Amino acid sequence: MGSKGFTFKQFEINHEGCAMKVGTDGVLLGAWCSCQSAQRIADVGTGTGLIALMCAQRNSEAKIDAIEIDSAAATCARENIAQSAWSDRIEVIECAIQQFSTKEHYDLIVSNPPYFSETLQSPDPSRATARHNCSLPHRDLIDAAKRLLTPDGRLSIILPADESRRFAMQAVVSGLHLRRRCDIATKKGATPKRTMSEWSLTTGQADIELLTLTADDGSRSEEYSRLTEDFYLK
Repeated sequence: MGSKGFTFKQFEINHEGCAMKVGTDGVLLGAWCSCQSAQRIADVGTGTGLIALMCAQRNSEAKIDAIEIDSAAATCARENIAQSAWSDRIEVIECAIQQFSTKEHYDLIVSNPPYFSETLQSPDPSRATARHNCSLPHRDLIDAAKRLLTPDGRLSIILPADESRRFAMQAVVSGLHLRRRCDIATKKGATPKRTMSEWSLTTGQADIELLTLTADDGSRSEEYSRLTEDFYLK
């Protein structure tokens, strides 16, 4: 699709006019999160609808709510989802998660949340919402998980490593339990810059892994290629 968007194997994303563009973080989380057996999924801060669409591709039965506070992004997500093969299973809900309620709880809440907390905000309201956690503080995402997850449900997120550590401290204090974590490094031996993590309301063993994105020759690593092979064209 060129500068207006991104073409994946089974769907296309047009991100023109949306502050949250298609990026590596969203693709990684959409490919990694534990969505395969979930019956109900919520994508909080869906942006273009990327992660909701990835979950729909990976799980042929799940009903997915794509929740988005920004009007322009919600419109973008609706258009992308309408063009997909899974439009009958994904609903875009324009609402702040803090005010969102539902009678049926979720087996998975997945979120690529805004994470800048100490930098100067963009004068563009949509860009500020997409990039700064003033609209979705970690505390509010944790509260939403406790309120909306099934007893065995999971919250799956991706954050910069420093922010992930801050999130983890709040999550543990709030009664969530780490069940999976994937530290992401750009190359072998480098300090991880991103962390994907999954949290639940119940205790259990936490699986910890490391994902390296590039091989020694600068190409996509084997594990990165394996994780995303159902989505990237090449």
